[in-house]
Amino acid sequence: MSDIGLIGIDHVGIAVPDLDEALDFYARTFGMRCVHEEVNEEQGVREAMLRVGADPDGPRIQLLAPLSPESTIAKFIGRRGPGMQQLAYRVADIEVAAAVLRDRGVRLLYQTPRKGTAGSLVNFLHPRDAGGVLVELVQPGAGQH
Repeated sequence: MSDIGLIGIDHVGIAVPDLDEALDFYARTFGMRCVHEEVNEEQGVREAMLRVGADPDGPRIQLLAPLSPESTIAKFIGRRGPGMQQLAYRVADIEVAAAVLRDRGVRLLYQTPRKGTAGSLVNFLHPRDAGGVLVELVQPGAGQH
């Protein structure tokens, strides 16, 4: 079997109705600090990446708040409530990973990768092909961990 170039866990995505409230909660409760925040119009979210522990290159918690009631995150919260929305794996080359996974019969949500956080490229495995889990593939952008 061909290797998909899996590097490790990139982040765990948490759907939240209010990003500012969630940032405050994670800071007060866990002592986590925000290392990146942005608005991703294409994905319909305002998001923040939180460092977990002291390792600057370690896995993150990603908080995702909807920009509108029509966004995917708003619909997720409407169906399931706030909580874990996805598990993201870091890959060396998202195109190679996608091709290998497709060869293995796994469906991806996008034909080509889309822009993710901080200039990364992302794609998602269909949850039905991943045991009910929305799995994200992330190829970090230049200068990212």
